[in-house]
Amino acid sequence: MITMNAMRKTIRYACLFAACLMLGFVAFSQSGDDPLDALKVCPDQQKLIFENQFVRIIDDQVPVGGTEAMHHHPHGVVVYLADSTSASTTQDGKVTTSNRKANTAAWSEPATHSVRNVSNTASHAIRIDIKY
Repeated sequence: MITMNAMRKTIRYACLFAACLMLGFVAFSQSGDDPLDALKVCPDQQKLIFENQFVRIIDDQVPVGGTEAMHHHPHGVVVYLADSTSASTTQDGKVTTSNRKANTAAWSEPATHSVRNVSNTASHAIRIDIKY
């Protein structure tokens, strides 16, 4: 038969274990060692505006004909500030062309891609990357 003290002790250990797992997950998800981190790979196009433990907000501007090297984004929201057309190439070589309209927003699933601005106007977007 389990005593009340043994049960409390088990619950405390379970909570401690869960807290350690959560801390490990948060530390891993915010690791600065990602070689495809968009801010590291595309410093001329992507600038950090704001960051905390929940989100990272990036100002993303690509000139006409400009290309962003292969990089990674977690899921989040993109707010388009200019009309533009881009060609996105995934790691497996699949190319997708997207038309973006100014003053619109879209949900973005995690992506690893390179991006080329194929329009006759500069692209400008604000990315709100979610960190969990």
